[in-house]
Amino acid sequence: MSDTFNGFSPKALAFFEGLAASNDKQWFEAHRADYEQYLLAPLKALVSDLAGPMLAIDPDLVTIPAVDKTISRIYRDTRFSRNKSPYKTRLWISFKRPSRDWKEAPCFFFELSADAYRFGMGFYSASRETMDRLRRLIEAKPAEFRNSVAVLEKQTTFTLEGECYKRPPNAALPADLQQWHQRRNVYLVCNRPVGGRLFTRGISDDLREGFALLAPVYEMLWRVKG
Repeated sequence: MSDTFNGFSPKALAFFEGLAASNDKQWFEAHRADYEQYLLAPLKALVSDLAGPMLAIDPDLVTIPAVDKTISRIYRDTRFSRNKSPYKTRLWISFKRPSRDWKEAPCFFFELSADAYRFGMGFYSASRETMDRLRRLIEAKPAEFRNSVAVLEKQTTFTLEGECYKRPPNAALPADLQQWHQRRNVYLVCNRPVGGRLFTRGISDDLREGFALLAPVYEMLWRVKG
């Protein structure tokens, strides 16, 4: 496998399908070479391909193309889960600053499974305190907030997601602010079925362009986090 990223192989998706059907050590060890060739190697190449553009967004982002740095482990932590399947049937890369509380910090991500992929930016699991700071920003400085998210108005790639409160904390806010203010967590995501661009370097171009578009929102979320 070349160090240059040229897209994923359909065999990566076949690996996920086989793993889902036989999620055990015997099957995985028999197909470890497929995992390394069709998933791990291209994920490393993708991280390397995106490193420069990501550091241009934030020079503090980790861009080392390695498992536990930017690439998720394939081994599941089953200690506190009812699902005891030992291996993940989806993998992801993430670009984030080094931090012990990374779940509360905004990050960029790309995730791949057998039948879909997605990419975007946001909090993995923001605390109530972090989201309250975002709400205070929206209420106190609506013009500043709107300026930070203005890049989203004319694009159709990303949608805002994250669980909402059943009752809005501030029902008087207009709709454009309400959609952010009422959430327990926030992230912007593009969901796509597997298809042509995934199998070319076009997916790298999509990530580069998408992450650059989200940079002003990322900066705003870091101000909230900080």
